[in-house]
Amino acid sequence: MIIANKLRSSNRAEYLLYMWQVEDILRAYQCNIDRIKSEYLNRFTLPPEQVKEVEEWYSNLCEMMISEEKQGKGHLQINRNTLEGLIEINAQLLQSENFPYYKSMYYRVLPYVIEVRAKGEQNEKNEIETCFDILYGTMLLRLQHKEISAETQKAVTDISTLLGQLSDYFLKNQKEAIDF
Repeated sequence: MIIANKLRSSNRAEYLLYMWQVEDILRAYQCNIDRIKSEYLNRFTLPPEQVKEVEEWYSNLCEMMISEEKQGKGHLQINRNTLEGLIEINAQLLQSENFPYYKSMYYRVLPYVIEVRAKGEQNEKNEIETCFDILYGTMLLRLQHKEISAETQKAVTDISTLLGQLSDYFLKNQKEAIDF
């Protein structure tokens, strides 16, 4: 919760990836808040005033996972909304003539997206969602200590740059509407 709050206001792309990881943690504990408290949250040293707040945050997420039937797979609506907001800003940036560097980065990343789509079931997903899937999948590979090819690392670097820019534009637009 603490990390999520910081990322939500500073880097929406990292926030979304973090929240996807939280969803997977909740799934690992079968959305059982008692297990999450005793087996996961007990690992962290938190000030007493934050313990209840953090437990409540995880409990609310568990309830959402259950009510939205996301215990097995998929993403919570709050995370889908975050993704949709980023997709919307991406579309506005691409339609505008005022953001040539962003467009350049987008078209640099597009071949990676096409390649991933050709290999799997990503055809119905927006390009930005596919970019997030690539980053999240790579993060999981790293956590498993699996080797990541130089080509994949290059793709991840380019995608990270694009999503970082997109996140910056998203946050700027929230503070003051961007003139697209």
